[in-house]
Amino acid sequence: MIYMNDMRYFIILTVILFLCTPAMGGNDAQEKQPPSVKKVEDYLRDLGTAQARFLQTASDGSQYLGTFYLNRPGKLRFEYDEPVDDFVVADGYFIYFYDSELGEQSNAPIGQTLADFILRPDLKLSGDIAVQNVNRNDGLLQVTLAQAEDPGAGSLTLGFDENPFALRKWRIIDPQGATTEIELFELQTDIDLDRNLFAYHDPKENKPFHFND
Repeated sequence: MIYMNDMRYFIILTVILFLCTPAMGGNDAQEKQPPSVKKVEDYLRDLGTAQARFLQTASDGSQYLGTFYLNRPGKLRFEYDEPVDDFVVADGYFIYFYDSELGEQSNAPIGQTLADFILRPDLKLSGDIAVQNVNRNDGLLQVTLAQAEDPGAGSLTLGFDENPFALRKWRIIDPQGATTEIELFELQTDIDLDRNLFAYHDPKENKPFHFND
């Protein structure tokens, strides 16, 4: 069971769970995608490693800074700046949620959670994922996505700088209309990342878990 005892933990968990909503089979769209949507899909699918600073803003105006790491397929990490010690990490097999105030972690196999969309090799903006809207404004391409079978469950809008093309932000609107926005800064892609970033270790212990060579 995942406990959520404060707003920042709820927000980061909401971001992860909605961002990672998988296309779980169903109808594979056969119609040709608009070029802008195909460009977004290709960009996300080809995204291997990435690192960025992020600013998280909630509907109530609260803001938190942190660092985002990605190593597709299978691995990601969201980590807040001190003094907040919450984090989320997917190691290729499990996704872990650490609540620093409780000093507890919860985990589940990635394939049995909603962590499949951004982490799976065959990422698609089709099937159970529906493109609701595409617009451009001041060099920013925005693509709004929702679950095809339940569009009222909320929406995810991805924002991309067009020159050069790169992920800039995403905005989540939940079923109650609450908005959470993550804006990325200093995005780096195709870089070497320490694989131990994607291993869960208990912050209460003196040293992190390390993969065996």
